[in-house]
Amino acid sequence: MAPFVFEHFGNPSSGHVYGRACKAALDTARQRVADLIGAAAPSEVHFTSCGTESDNWALYGAVMAARAAAAKAAAAGAAGAGGAGGYVPHVVASAVEHPAVLAHLAHLAEQGLLSYSLVPVDGEGLVSPADVAAAVTPATCLVTVMHSNNEVGAVQPIARIAAAARAAHARLTAGSGASASPSPSSSGASSSSSSSSSSSSSSSGSSSSGGGWRPRLLVHSDAAQSTGKVGLDVGALDVDLMTVVGHKFGAPKGVAALYVRPGTALPNYFYGGGQEGGRRAGTENVMQVVGLGAAAAITLREGAALRAHMGAMAQRLLAAVRAQVALADQDKLRLNGPADPARRLPNTLSLSIRGLNSGAALAALSGRLAASAGAACHSSGAASVSAVLRAMQVPTDFATGTLRLSTGRHTTPAEVEAAAGLIVAEARRQGVLSR
Repeated sequence: MAPFVFEHFGNPSSGHVYGRACKAALDTARQRVADLIGAAAPSEVHFTSCGTESDNWALYGAVMAARAAAAKAAAAGAAGAGGAGGYVPHVVASAVEHPAVLAHLAHLAEQGLLSYSLVPVDGEGLVSPADVAAAVTPATCLVTVMHSNNEVGAVQPIARIAAAARAAHARLTAGSGASASPSPSSSGASSSSSSSSSSSSSSSGSSSSGGGWRPRLLVHSDAAQSTGKVGLDVGALDVDLMTVVGHKFGAPKGVAALYVRPGTALPNYFYGGGQEGGRRAGTENVMQVVGLGAAAAITLREGAALRAHMGAMAQRLLAAVRAQVALADQDKLRLNGPADPARRLPNTLSLSIRGLNSGAALAALSGRLAASAGAACHSSGAASVSAVLRAMQVPTDFATGTLRLSTGRHTTPAEVEAAAGLIVAEARRQGVLSR
């Protein structure tokens, strides 16, 4: 990144020598991110300022594309326009999405731009594909489910969710006479999709026949927390849109990307110049984007080893806490999220100690233990129950004693053992664990 602070200062949209150096750096970074997520071409990667922008753009873009297609069909008055007049887009999301999704959905609903349904999760924080399919209606234009949860680490079955949602939408639209075109999924798409790979996006953002107009169904996944921790392949996941966030896998804060499948109707979120293939105006932050590309290249090269290390350290941390807790107190410990480590992010532990005041614990351990009570981006540090734990129906006496712990590239066994000792000692100090 340093050369793009001190040496390469040109505007990448400029044709002179200074601009060309920066444009080449953007191209390299775009290819590296595309390689990391299995995109077929670098042009499918669009750089943004953060995950919130990428999520907001995916939601707003899908909804506005559907509204525009409905208005066009209604204005044309052609055969197949039935149902377009007065159309209100419908979105299906999980109840444990990041606030960048949930708050934006609520805002757009308040403006009368959409309606939406939230699908519950089970006790491990997992979304059922059948529940998503049941929430789909003929008006559904978008299904958005995060790839993995940022608090408890539950990795969602996105390919199965996409297949179930597309199949449900195809049945509903076929029943009303709307046509369903094949999905442009890559050869790596889930083989379980069969007829479910219908209702994919097109430039019009809609489907119609003599029986009525219906929107195309897009699938978006916020993979902010997953990138670098598990392998990602947009083709195998069968998503039309996917959010990637730099600081979650080693890049600087303040840079992210939105994957957009070719042919997907997605109106601009920012308007102005022709940057990012004409889809996202604003001069690119070359230094940050270069950092994103470098992190993507390192992650792709070291991914398997890094994931194994983080997973080993997380499992060691959990085992170390359990080993220091008396047998009579073991029932006071609770691991939130999937019990099977294969269904959980390798670096994430959501650990509850019944009766613990997590806010007080974090305050007491500040400076010695870097942890949080919930998601770092929306946690006040107080002993309260996060929306994710509420959705999972975690008992309150456990939920208010939750610590969100993460391991990383540089985590050592000694640090893990020390962290376990600090946590158990604080729980004993509060009187919730025996000595």
